[in-house]
Amino acid sequence: MPFFSVAEVSPEMWWFQQGLSFLPVALVVWSAASFVFSYITAIVLHHVDPLVPYISDTGTIPPERCLFGIMLNVSTFLASSQVNKATAPQQESHCLWLSLAGMATMYVRYKQVSALSPEKPKILRLNKLGLMLGWMSCFGLCIIANFQKCILYYIHVLGACLTFGVGSIYMLVQTILSYLMQPELHSKDIFWARLAVFLWSCSSILSMFVSSVVLYSGLYGQNLVQKLHWDPQERGYTPHIISTVSEWSLAFSFLSFFLTYIRDFQKISLRAVVSLQGQTLHESPGSFRAEEQALLIAGSI
Repeated sequence: MPFFSVAEVSPEMWWFQQGLSFLPVALVVWSAASFVFSYITAIVLHHVDPLVPYISDTGTIPPERCLFGIMLNVSTFLASSQVNKATAPQQESHCLWLSLAGMATMYVRYKQVSALSPEKPKILRLNKLGLMLGWMSCFGLCIIANFQKCILYYIHVLGACLTFGVGSIYMLVQTILSYLMQPELHSKDIFWARLAVFLWSCSSILSMFVSSVVLYSGLYGQNLVQKLHWDPQERGYTPHIISTVSEWSLAFSFLSFFLTYIRDFQKISLRAVVSLQGQTLHESPGSFRAEEQALLIAGSI
């Protein structure tokens, strides 16, 4: 079974080769690519306007919808792997090792905090809360990827609330953990960096919420959810642009938060220990133990 341990750093290694630092890097690069590739595809096919469309609008019509969905699903697994990392060999991992980078990132972060603060109940409780919130946010990302805004709007909004709303609380919990762990285990710079990104995300959420409420209040027409093309002269164009810019800002604030994990992940590695339940594939675990016990008795005689 897999174990986390302290990573050995060679002076010849590149920074992204140290420990598990490739996990947050892969998460950020892949997630950003999912937004950019879907945007480029939608623009080339004239499905949306070039000037800052909603991220969800760039994944509404095929073929970009297929690209958007599958890439965000991969990002989900990458994000959930970025949880707290363990630095002691005896800390056991209870989740499957995924070659993908999202769910793994959150779990690694969780295990690390657990190993670094094994005798601090307050930190351990916050750590478990952070893991739960992080995985809820990942589930919301799956909903966004598979339920398009123009088809199942309210389910899509539910996914957005889980992803960005619960995700912001996850960022808050991780920021508080960074505060509690400094200066012994965390530098103050990491705490301030995470706090700044968290405030960035909160301001983006507030801006997007207010502008969206104004836009969809009915003052500027009905059925605006289905609208993919906007004229700058139209009524409601200003709150629309504020809302879309806020959404892009919010998405990249989340990606920036995971970038703060890179240095932490350089100090953690993963190794696997195989535990056989039988001498062959035909035997049951019980028969293997009986044979092993018989051999021990015979040897003692």
